[in-house]
Amino acid sequence: QVQLVESGGGLVQPGGSLKLSCVCSGFTISRYAMSWYRQAPGKERELVARINGDRLTYKDSVKGRFTISRDNGKNTVYLQMNSLKPEDTAVYFCNAALWALGYNYWGQGTQVTVSS
Repeated sequence: QVQLVESGGGLVQPGGSLKLSCVCSGFTISRYAMSWYRQAPGKERELVARINGDRLTYKDSVKGRFTISRDNGKNTVYLQMNSLKPEDTAVYFCNAALWALGYNYWGQGTQVTVSS
C-alpha cells in the first residue's frame, strides 16, 4: 500500500523557517522523481522543488531559500524552507512519480501559513 505522509507545516512569521517531511511507504523513493508542490487558495497547484536522481529543480521564486533533499534509508523527502514570505502560504503536497511506468502518487498535504 502506497502512502506519502507530510508533516512539518504550521504558522510562521515572515522571515522564519520550516522543514517539511514526507515519509513514504509501499515504494522506494530512490527509484522515483520526488517533488514538492503547493496550492494556494484560488490558484493552481505548482511545482516548488524536485529531486530526480542527482538533478535538482526549483521554482524561480524559491531558489536560494528552499532546499529539497531525501534520505533513502528513511524513505523520506524533506523541504527546508528559509526566509519565508507571505506569498509562500499554501498547502504543500509531496509527490512521487515514475513516469516510465505511469506511477504518480500524492500525499494529503500540509498547510504552511506565513503571517505576522
